[in-house]
Amino acid sequence: MDPAVSPSPVAVDLVVFAVTDGDLKVLLVRRQAPPFRGTWALPGDAVDLGDMGRRSGEDLRAAAQRVFRTHTGLARDSAWLQQLLAFGRSGRDPRGRVITVAWWSLIRPELLSLIGTRNQMEWFSIGEEVPWMRLALDHAEILAAGADALRARVEQPDVLFELVPQSFTVAEIQAAESAILDRTTDARNFRRRFQRWIDAGLVEQAPGKRHLGRSRPAKVWRPTCRVPGHPEDRSAG
Repeated sequence: MDPAVSPSPVAVDLVVFAVTDGDLKVLLVRRQAPPFRGTWALPGDAVDLGDMGRRSGEDLRAAAQRVFRTHTGLARDSAWLQQLLAFGRSGRDPRGRVITVAWWSLIRPELLSLIGTRNQMEWFSIGEEVPWMRLALDHAEILAAGADALRARVEQPDVLFELVPQSFTVAEIQAAESAILDRTTDARNFRRRFQRWIDAGLVEQAPGKRHLGRSRPAKVWRPTCRVPGHPEDRSAG
């Protein structure tokens, strides 16, 4: 949220995650206006509240989708986007009382090249690179809540499906889980769980195989139903 004065009392901030090179990363932007000019922050903006008359403004999901599209260049429904929590601690914004509704988003690897390199925007490793103590406002708290939410749902296949390619090997989706948890998960236990997904009809074998180094070509899989953005949650906000 960048306006320097008279902010809207309601904002949205996004925690955008991706897994690249076996590492969980988050998208941060460098603030161009005070307060906290020049510091890293989560993508966000004020919610258009309208004029309390004929123009009703935008709802929270529309605001979150607008921020997502502005900072990534991706279509608003191209990735998982869910409401996280509201943050309204008094004094969180030095300009006045502002309540922000945080959202979290998951970006598949093949979409990262479409985002490209944008000015004043960068992907940071959650474990190694995020400047936690120097994030603007209360964005360290918001980011931590997003990371906790992601870890809490890591065993749910619909979450992992949104952080791997459209078709993936068992090793690739296990690597995504390991990146989220920041530790190597047991391959045997993961394969048992993956077999349960097959038995439940959550995944199916995709055409072709993936060549991984000198090992034998690996089977590739795909979700039987993959709906970016999860429209069942779109009533929120």
